[in-house]
Amino acid sequence: MRLDKYLKVSRVIKRRSVAKQIADQGRITINDRVAKSASEVNVGDLLVINFGNKTLTLKVAELKETTKKDESKGMYTIVSEEYQEDHRL
Repeated sequence: MRLDKYLKVSRVIKRRSVAKQIADQGRITINDRVAKSASEVNVGDLLVINFGNKTLTLKVAELKETTKKDESKGMYTIVSEEYQEDHRL
């Protein structure tokens, strides 16, 4: 499954266009390799997503073409969630 579609279906990122934009900026890695929006995601892959001052690491548990909101959390397992210090304050 494509990375941008996986992020949308699993509801990690709400819109596929935003997932595509973040991936194409090089802010997502799959198994320590920089990923583009069309990169393939497989069960067991480790995704690292950089959102501003937040870094989310998750493991792909399952792939589905469509899912309901309450079932989407079962598509991944959060390994870590780190926040960098905000120096603006």
